[in-house]
Amino acid sequence: MYLHLGNNVVVRKKSVVGIFDLDTAGWSHRTRETLAMIERAGQVENAAGQELPKAFVLCSLGSGQRLILSQLSTATLQKRGMSSGLETL
Repeated sequence: MYLHLGNNVVVRKKSVVGIFDLDTAGWSHRTRETLAMIERAGQVENAAGQELPKAFVLCSLGSGQRLILSQLSTATLQKRGMSSGLETL
């Protein structure tokens, strides 16, 4: 199954590590460090297009991680994930 993140960007459901709100996720020092490390590695993809991103999706690849920015809210992404069988905690 797949999860549509906006602007014709889809990811495999089982590769999704987490869906995070950009407004609240940046509060943690460790989260900011991790995001900066992923950005330096060039593993960030912008699925928000010209829109202001509201959420990011962290995906696990065979050899690393990919962070995808989305203009969709975490609630919308969660609903899409649940309809395609994505687990929520």
